[in-house]
Amino acid sequence: MTVHLEVAEGVGTIRLDRPPMNALDVATQDRLKELAEEVTRREDVRAVVVYGGEKVFAAGADIKEMRAMDHAAMVVRSRDLQDSFSAVARIPKPVVAAVTGYALGGGCELALCADYRIAGDNAKLGQPEILLGVIPGAGGTQRLSRLIGPSRAKDLIFTGRMVKADEALSLGLVDRVVPAADVYTEAHAWAAKLAQGPAIALRAAKESIDAGLETDLETGLAIERNWFAGLFATEDREIGMRSFVEEGPGKAKFL
Repeated sequence: MTVHLEVAEGVGTIRLDRPPMNALDVATQDRLKELAEEVTRREDVRAVVVYGGEKVFAAGADIKEMRAMDHAAMVVRSRDLQDSFSAVARIPKPVVAAVTGYALGGGCELALCADYRIAGDNAKLGQPEILLGVIPGAGGTQRLSRLIGPSRAKDLIFTGRMVKADEALSLGLVDRVVPAADVYTEAHAWAAKLAQGPAIALRAAKESIDAGLETDLETGLAIERNWFAGLFATEDREIGMRSFVEEGPGKAKFL
């Protein structure tokens, strides 16, 4: 298998493992979707890390495989390609991308599917598809522009240039930069902390933000309002408010 799942401390690590560059061929894309759907279902997974290993996150699609596809084949495959990445974006739990080395093309698009991105100081990110005569096809034109704004996204997509970790941080493409050797440790710690939080409230927060960004303000407020009221029916709400009243803020231990 080119993608593995490991679970510890409530954290599921989806680990790309296709040496030497974790090229995202069709089999890897399909496996990624399968594991994203698995961690969505599993109650013992409360937060997720997406990781490519110590040297590289993912250097993009498998160009040799892609070159062999004609228009008719890609019309069929492009939906499956997007669906595999969207399955990661739709995981209803906190997801952090742990980015080392290259995260290019599909690799960058995969990182964009996470809620939070921690990059090593050796990271290089970009959308170089234009240099192949195509455009990003796994969500890059949409998720990148929503994350860093349309003009910055157009600069990266039009030129196909790579950005180093410090520029990625200044653009808002990544959220933290740490020494490369610490990337996974820091990402797992971020996920493990959230894995101890109120699972339904975290899901509600993620869905409210993500769904709200795709609609107008009034509809977004309605999404928030419905989730907010619904959380008053959960045991986590009772635990959190009881702990606040009896022990003070930040001491609740959720189930």
